[in-house]
Amino acid sequence: MKIKPYLTKLNDSQTFKNFSKEYNDAFVVAGFFVLDFESKKNMHQIDYYVPSKKKIAAFNLDEKVNMQMLDMLNSKVPEKLDMNTQIDLDQLYGILEDEMKNRSITADIKKIIAIIQNIDGKRIWNLSCILSGMGLVNAHVEDSSRTVLKMEKHSLMDLIKRVNPADLKAQLNGGGAAPQDGAQPQVQVLGGAKPGVKPTKKDIAMQIKRLDALEGALEKEKEALRKEEAKISKVASKVKSNSSKSKKK
Repeated sequence: MKIKPYLTKLNDSQTFKNFSKEYNDAFVVAGFFVLDFESKKNMHQIDYYVPSKKKIAAFNLDEKVNMQMLDMLNSKVPEKLDMNTQIDLDQLYGILEDEMKNRSITADIKKIIAIIQNIDGKRIWNLSCILSGMGLVNAHVEDSSRTVLKMEKHSLMDLIKRVNPADLKAQLNGGGAAPQDGAQPQVQVLGGAKPGVKPTKKDIAMQIKRLDALEGALEKEKEALRKEEAKISKVASKVKSNSSKSKKK
């Protein structure tokens, strides 16, 4: 999967041409992609910041081009992003897999949620990956050098237990109950906020977006585990039955 064809599709669409005429001050600030290696149901989105509106125009590029204007969650102007990346979407899997091997992480990558942004003047890929065995890997990759700046492995089940989407949405709306035990929302687990730094509303919103994307995969993983448990139970019962028959003989 290459990024360039999606950029071409965006630029050639009437939706984007109309948008450009109306908001000639807009510029790219992020790319958001979901790469599902099982279902093959991927998502490709490019976000523009509109200074005159102080809003984000999110362009979904799957099937026909759709645009949604979203409110900013803080007053900070996002950094301009050049989408001519050194790393293409189809290279992310290999970069992650190599680094995982170096860290003795042997699980298979099932889904990658990738966000490309400029952070402190550098183009950074923020990658959240669902692994086989209910694992989760978060990695930051510098685009220009293809260097993995950090990689952390977590249990997806532990993450879901720690992070309550309802709490995050309540905080996003400026109210609601605080996280249990006085802990901050675990935004840094999936990326966005820097470790030790209190997450902003934008970080929380991004976390919610990622949690929503993870929800379907989590249910799929649970169903696979249930089937595997049933299969093991069936085999165990058969072995036990055969053993009883052998003893009687």
